[in-house]
Amino acid sequence: MTLASYAAHPEQSRGRRHAEAAPSYRSEFQRDRDRIIHSAAFRRLEYKTQVFVNHEGDMFRTRLTHSIEVAQIARSVARALALNEDLVEAIALAHDLGHTPFGHAGQDALNDCMREFGGFEHNLQSLRVVDELEERYAGFVGLNLTFETREGILKHCSLTKAKELGELGLRFLHKHQPSLEAQLANLADEVAYNSHDVDDGLRSGLISLEQLNAVELFHAQYAEVLHAHPALAERRAVHETVRRLINRQIVDLVETSRAALNAASPADIDAVRVHSEPLIGFSPEMRRQGLELKRFLREHLYRHFRVTRMTTKAARTVRALFEAFMVEPGLLPPEFAARATTLEHETGKSGRSRAVADYVAGMTDRYAITEYHRLFDPAESS
Repeated sequence: MTLASYAAHPEQSRGRRHAEAAPSYRSEFQRDRDRIIHSAAFRRLEYKTQVFVNHEGDMFRTRLTHSIEVAQIARSVARALALNEDLVEAIALAHDLGHTPFGHAGQDALNDCMREFGGFEHNLQSLRVVDELEERYAGFVGLNLTFETREGILKHCSLTKAKELGELGLRFLHKHQPSLEAQLANLADEVAYNSHDVDDGLRSGLISLEQLNAVELFHAQYAEVLHAHPALAERRAVHETVRRLINRQIVDLVETSRAALNAASPADIDAVRVHSEPLIGFSPEMRRQGLELKRFLREHLYRHFRVTRMTTKAARTVRALFEAFMVEPGLLPPEFAARATTLEHETGKSGRSRAVADYVAGMTDRYAITEYHRLFDPAESS
């Protein structure tokens, strides 16, 4: 497929932190995608929470299945807009590599623990994973990804942090845009989690069709399904509705973005970067409907008392693990204890805290639960 002039062209990449020979039979962005898939952090996503903790059911989405779904949506839109599918897939697959166990509850708890040491944000942690924490290659630490993939992983960043990131932080300081592929991956993430949280919420029984039918975007698709297939079983009707929900958002995203690109006519990726606003986006009407769906999910699913019970226990677990390892780094596995010692020697207590945060953030849900029992249950073997 021929790429648009304003797409990210691999031969024009800004390169890698460590120089490497060009790959054979694949592009630079394909190499990034492959390295992400082979990383330990990517495999661990299989057992990290999306909304429901892993042990609550095998049919609910995890960070891994969510990342795959984001990549699928992003590739579909990229193809329609003649953008670089390999780059957008790499960004989508890597965007949650730094997420903690237990979803946003785990992130919030770890951020509280790290507040006096610079805080914790999973977006920055994803970048830390691919730049420093993965150890697979002889010539460098991390995955040594291209600038364009790393740019897409870093969706947002404070100005203070941006000043520490060199070239990667300049767009936040200069108020520039990332590549179109990065813009697209961010919105594909939104489409995926809104639509699939609806599916998982209904499957769990925490939200009902009656409640969702008060949400305009859902009701329009559900009404179409019932009109076309009045005798369809409820579960299949839900699946068909979610499918149409995703499609409606994708069509709007493609058509709105195509119109914006035609109007702006950026000559190349550099023109995209200096444009005053993003060029990939939804129509005002779809943004309104999407916001209504987000608010519904926040009020009726994410704040449901059963989810709140789970998130409260999750936060307590993360805090207890962090505090135990901070007080006694010798409780850490040897390689992490050594890292804590090294970082503490370099930057003091904040270095030790960052090493502990790296260890806790890398845990899966079930490993965090196991570690908690090992540390605090006298009957549990270590």
